[in-house]
Amino acid sequence: MVKVLFCTLVGLLMVGQSVMAADDASAEAVLKKKLAAVFSVLEKKDLAQETKNKEIVDIVTPMFDFSLMAKLTLGKKYWSGLTGDQKEKFTQLFINRLRTSYLGRLTLYTDEKVVYEPPVENNQKIHIPTHLVSQDRKISILYKFYDSEPGWKVYDLEIQGVSIIRSYREQFDQILQNGTFEDLLAKMEKPGAE
Repeated sequence: MVKVLFCTLVGLLMVGQSVMAADDASAEAVLKKKLAAVFSVLEKKDLAQETKNKEIVDIVTPMFDFSLMAKLTLGKKYWSGLTGDQKEKFTQLFINRLRTSYLGRLTLYTDEKVVYEPPVENNQKIHIPTHLVSQDRKISILYKFYDSEPGWKVYDLEIQGVSIIRSYREQFDQILQNGTFEDLLAKMEKPGAE
């Protein structure tokens, strides 16, 4: 009886590990597919920058959970006190800010290659370390995924060890400690605001 129970437990653990390994692979597959498509667009010499930007936004938008990212940047401290309209307006401004920042960084792309490290499970989430490597520099980017209903979604990025969620949270917290939520929205509406 003990032997049967032991074998059952080992079997369940092995099934659990293989499921997690499959989850790792699917999150990594999503990332690799999306980044390959982005770099393919960037390498097209005959496309205007505006067309490239639109294509890139169309490629990466499904991979990110922008609404969750917006919520995480404010944290429970501020998010829970907002009205539905305030949440919606903040989320849209935040999405626009992230897209602008992401596209701005991509225009600097020249001949970099992406190097992928093995995915790491972290509290039922998958972290995928990558490096953008060129001849004279190496930029570390950690993609943090969670398994949502429609599939794997990015909820945070760490660039050179700095979380964009934490970075924005610190910026927004500083504004909100010294002003109002309307002040924050006004700053986010300014073109080029970071």
